[in-house]
Amino acid sequence: MFDLMGVFAAVVEHESLNKASQTLNISQPALSRKIALLEEQLGVRLFHRRGKRLELTRNGQISYEYAVQMRQLQGRFLQTLSDYNSANRGRLTIGASLTTLQSTLPDLISAFTRHAPDVDIQAVTGKTHEIVSLVKEKRCDIGLVASAVDHPDTVCVPLFDDHLALVLPEYHPLGGKKEIGIGDLDGLPMILFSQGTWYRVLTDELFQHYNIVPDVKMEIDSFEVIVRLVATCNLASLLPQSYLRNLLQQHNAVRTADVPELTNTTRKTSLIYSKHGALTPAAMQLISLAQSTKIW
Repeated sequence: MFDLMGVFAAVVEHESLNKASQTLNISQPALSRKIALLEEQLGVRLFHRRGKRLELTRNGQISYEYAVQMRQLQGRFLQTLSDYNSANRGRLTIGASLTTLQSTLPDLISAFTRHAPDVDIQAVTGKTHEIVSLVKEKRCDIGLVASAVDHPDTVCVPLFDDHLALVLPEYHPLGGKKEIGIGDLDGLPMILFSQGTWYRVLTDELFQHYNIVPDVKMEIDSFEVIVRLVATCNLASLLPQSYLRNLLQQHNAVRTADVPELTNTTRKTSLIYSKHGALTPAAMQLISLAQSTKIW
C-alpha cells in the first residue's frame, strides 16, 4: 500500500492521470489500475470522475494528507538509516546551555572533529530547561548542560565537576596575599556574569551564604569579554573553572587565585539525550569521546 499511496499522491499533485503517468513512467491504463486497486484496498472512492477531470472526494482528501505524511516519513526514515550506517558521516545537532557554550562546547567539538571530520555539526543554544526540551522533542541529538538533569524522557551522562574560581588582574592587590578567603570578596569591585544562568545563581547563593556584598561594576554574558575587562578595568570576577583551563596560556594579564570556599560551589557538567529512539553513530561517538577524553 505504501507504493500505491505514493502513486495516488502523484495523481493528485499533477491533477491528471496523463501527466502523472508520464512522471511515474508507466502507462495511463496501468496507473488507473493502481488507483482502482488502492480504492479497493481502502474500501473508499478517492476521486469523482467527471469526464476527463478528477475531483477528490472527502475520503480522497483525507487519504492525500496521509500520503504526504507517509512520503515525508519515508524520507526521514531513509535519511536516519543512512546516517545510522555512516559512523563518520551524517549530521549531529548539539544543544548547549549558555555556560557550556563558552566553557565546554569548543573543546568538545574540537576533539570530536578530529575523530569524525566529515560529520556536519550544528549547534543551538539556550537556557538549560530549553536544551532539555529540545532534546526531549528530538530537535537536538545531544544536550550539553552545566547540571545533572533528572527527567523521565532523557538520559543524563555526567562528565565532570565544575566550580567557581576567582579571576584577578596580574597585579591586583589580592594577588599579593598568601591566603585569600571568601571574606576578601566583600566590597570588592567585580564583574559578574549576567543573571539567568546557573553560574550567576550559584554566585548569588555563595554571596548570600557568607554575607558577602561585592561592589558589582558590570554584568556581562560573555566569559571572554569578562576576562578582557578584568585586565583592562582592574576588576575581579568569578568564572567556572572549566572555562579557565587554558586561560593562563592565552591571557598573560590575568591570573586565578585559590579561595577554599569556592571549591564547594560544585556543579556537574553533563550530556543528555532522549530515551526514545536510537542514537545515530555520530551521537554515540560523541558520548563515548566525551566520557573518555582527557580534555576535562
